[in-house]
Amino acid sequence: MLEIADVLEALVGHRPVGRSLAISEAAVDSRKVIPASMFIALPGERVDGHDYIAQAFERGAHLALVQKDVSERFPTLDLRSGSLPADQAVPQPPFCLLVEDTLAALQHIAGFWRNQLDVRVIGITGSVGKSTTKELIAEVLCQRYHTLKNAGNLNNEIGLPLTLLQLGSGHERAVLEMGFYVPGEISLLCRLARPDIGVITNVGMVHAERAGSQEVIAQGKAELVEALPADGWAILNYDDPWVRPMAKKTQARVLTYGLDPAADLWADRIQGQGLEGIRLRLHYLNEVLHLRVPLIGRHSVHTVLRAAAVGLIEGLNWYQIISGLQHGHNQLRMVAVTTPSGAIILDDTYNASPESTLAALNLLAEMQGHKVAVLGDMLELGRYERPGHEMVGIRAAEIASELITIGALGRIIASSARRAGLPASAISSFDTVAEAIPSLQSRAFGNENVILIKGSHALHMEKIVSALEEES
Repeated sequence: MLEIADVLEALVGHRPVGRSLAISEAAVDSRKVIPASMFIALPGERVDGHDYIAQAFERGAHLALVQKDVSERFPTLDLRSGSLPADQAVPQPPFCLLVEDTLAALQHIAGFWRNQLDVRVIGITGSVGKSTTKELIAEVLCQRYHTLKNAGNLNNEIGLPLTLLQLGSGHERAVLEMGFYVPGEISLLCRLARPDIGVITNVGMVHAERAGSQEVIAQGKAELVEALPADGWAILNYDDPWVRPMAKKTQARVLTYGLDPAADLWADRIQGQGLEGIRLRLHYLNEVLHLRVPLIGRHSVHTVLRAAAVGLIEGLNWYQIISGLQHGHNQLRMVAVTTPSGAIILDDTYNASPESTLAALNLLAEMQGHKVAVLGDMLELGRYERPGHEMVGIRAAEIASELITIGALGRIIASSARRAGLPASAISSFDTVAEAIPSLQSRAFGNENVILIKGSHALHMEKIVSALEEES
């Protein structure tokens, strides 16, 4: 477990004398501080962590990292010079450590701590499917190893260091999702985490508004495989034309996965069984296995392949891998709810991109009954905004019996679906969720209805789910 002396050694290069206390965890939100924590005071546009140091100490924090001089209010060690007297003892908590930049200090401490531990790290990035892949890989590895994973979406320049500081000497594997917004971000995360295995899910249009183009997104994702050591492994999606060429960008060994027999690990005879999961036949070397996995949607096959690939590389046998896959029932993002009236709501309101929306529509296609697609704007697509929404509209016309769109961009989906052959009488468009709810509540959704609800998080499509559940 991380100790105060470790923090000081990371920041000044030598370990202070005397007894050192353990740090339970690191936190950037004073409300989440638990006894013996380290609180990191991050300045922000709306909230400044320095205003909450007292609250953190009241909740039992041992120390706080600060970049503003608060020595008049709290005992403080000034580390801005990068040194401490050789005979400096570890102070009695609570106290502050004054540094030039609290975020940089957090990252430096996290990188230092990771380097102290004998743990293998699996890094995961991609446009869609990172979180579900992380969860399933962790389930598989837990069959043999003591495994840490980042909680929720702690996958950025703040969240990943916080996760690394949760590592202890008992951990053998760490499964870390790595988010991407701009070039250079994944390189930074890799310098901190030093992954041994890199898993790339796919390269889509999401975040193109910030990154600029799909080409730039691909370059950013490739930073993970570029950071791998020569004795590491890059696990690449053979079916994705943006991912497959990354094999040339890494010095690590490469294992490809996909639905193409040319991949190292591949699957066929895929049967989507709605909410009952999927069946598939898996091929690896000369082995053929028939599996049933409780993940919903045919798109989950790629998630299964990624988790199996990591398991194989990490020395698990097929019994252990399959056992982990069978535990991978948590979809994370999509939740299927059966209302009292018998209608099934596919709640996929966490976020939306063209790729994830097409996957959700493909799941809707596997379901029996009158299919209703409630689709909202997909944001941050940049120059792919119109083609992305049009693509979704075409697929919705092929699958949905009825289409309801939300938002200005949702109207592009509606227009595209109408041009693709869905009757105008089966399409409704609303500007906001608030406008759509009364219309949806007025409809008698019964046990013959399956309702997919999906859109970008900013639209708060989850309010539609709540309204329909209450109405039912």
